[in-house]
Amino acid sequence: MRLGGAVGLGTASRQAARQAEPVESNRRARKVAAKLRPVGLWCFFRSDYNWRHIVEIITGNSRGFVKRALISDIHGNLEALQAVLADIEPHNVDDIVCLGDIIGYGPNPCECLDLVMKRCSRVILGNHDQAALFDPDGFNPMALRAIYWTRDQLDSGNGSQAQINARWDFLGELPRFFDDDDDFKFVHASPRDPTNEYVFPEYIYDQRKMEILFGKVNQYCFMGHTHLPGVFTTSCEFVSPEECDHRYALGSTKLMINVGSVGQPRDENNQACYVLLDTEAKEVVYRRVPYDFEQTAAKIYREADLDDALGDRLKRGH
Repeated sequence: MRLGGAVGLGTASRQAARQAEPVESNRRARKVAAKLRPVGLWCFFRSDYNWRHIVEIITGNSRGFVKRALISDIHGNLEALQAVLADIEPHNVDDIVCLGDIIGYGPNPCECLDLVMKRCSRVILGNHDQAALFDPDGFNPMALRAIYWTRDQLDSGNGSQAQINARWDFLGELPRFFDDDDDFKFVHASPRDPTNEYVFPEYIYDQRKMEILFGKVNQYCFMGHTHLPGVFTTSCEFVSPEECDHRYALGSTKLMINVGSVGQPRDENNQACYVLLDTEAKEVVYRRVPYDFEQTAAKIYREADLDDALGDRLKRGH
């Protein structure tokens, strides 16, 4: 697994950026190795093993098959996140990966951060997460007001000072992307610009742009950012979940796969969206989950600094 460069920010000064070391997998591996040593299994551990390699040895899953839930663009929508996590539960996934934008727009940034920190094994920096840390770039007035309000919530939100600091530290150390083996790339936005570049469905009509983007992909790239779920192919096609009966097979050709949005869907469907990735079955499955968007919208309407349009769009799904 290769992690992208993180934006690391210390608690004392979030303005002073530091580089976060992309070695989390080896830290986990060493912890596992320490537990194996007393029972005579430590000999399997090498410093270049990551945690998945060790789990594969223990479980006999030498081919490394995994079942993952991929979530993205939660945007402070606690009701949607809770509904999605409940929907994931019976699927017995190996881990949950978040492709960024935990915060921004929605009324519960602290609570959503706490849940992601607790439930997700890997998390990527989104552009709204980045905007909370630094000066926002390219945000419209509605998004700008929301991110400033979100900053205030994170500075004075629920919990002790230690919890507040932990949330900021967590955001500040998020990587911009990670690669799992050679086949799977995970980003927030695009394979060329992991944090900010939009890849809209209509880009299939720009063949040169698609060629450049696919040139950055070894096999499969999973992303969010546009809140529009679907699969991009090298044949310049965009396949929506409805067009593939919510299942898409992973074959030998390259794919870019948008997993949709948990907390602010924009595809004319107001249900939360996420993806199940099964590397053994070689398919992705789109899941749509109903949630109480009226409750989320009511919270937004109560906050003067959150535009009412942010609540209205949850009801419309666009």
